[in-house]
Amino acid sequence: MFSLVRFARRIMLWSTAATVRSIQVLPMVPSDWKTWADERQNTILQAERWGWTQEAVTTLLDVHGYQIFNQGLFNADPHPGNILVVHDEKNPTKPKIGLIDYGQVKRLKPDERVRVAKLILSIADKESDQAIADHFRNLGIKTKTDSTRFLAEFGRLMFGSFEAKHLDHSWHKELHKEDRVLYFPNELSMVYRTALLLRGLAMSLQFNPSVGEEWRHHAQEAIKQHSGVENE
Repeated sequence: MFSLVRFARRIMLWSTAATVRSIQVLPMVPSDWKTWADERQNTILQAERWGWTQEAVTTLLDVHGYQIFNQGLFNADPHPGNILVVHDEKNPTKPKIGLIDYGQVKRLKPDERVRVAKLILSIADKESDQAIADHFRNLGIKTKTDSTRFLAEFGRLMFGSFEAKHLDHSWHKELHKEDRVLYFPNELSMVYRTALLLRGLAMSLQFNPSVGEEWRHHAQEAIKQHSGVENE
């Protein structure tokens, strides 16, 4: 649903920008055509920036995924106020990104990174409820009834793409009737906060990424790099 709406808006934007460009290069056009094009001049820049915006969202997710799984030291507060869009005079249609205020930093030990990575991969690879729930349990989460379905749906909600059912209050109500969290692991809480803030920013810009899929390669690298440390 979200991807179709985004695609339709993108097509409309590109179509308008292309029409404006065409009118501007024609030697003789009716005055009302020129007025229409002049009023929509900004659509050309918007169309150019659209691709950069998606690239920026992907880059932000990539950078924080690298911090979490490769460095084990990451900023858990990447809200929009801590992200700068820096104008580049040499390339005005492609600004640079600046990250500031690393005042809420979390450190993960190698074994913690591996456990989080396995949960992320199970969601990115759309594994079964049982597999996702087991990786969640290995992180130490405790719920009232230890429901496999609850843990799997909760994991997908945290690190998957946003789905239409997630907007349905009754879905959340039924899920929490089935089970509820008693203890949430510390090593996962700040990772989740990071994912939540970045996905919220992406959604506000009309993108709906799966955090799990965006972090997949970093999670795979963490497991490869630290294999054997999980149970030490």
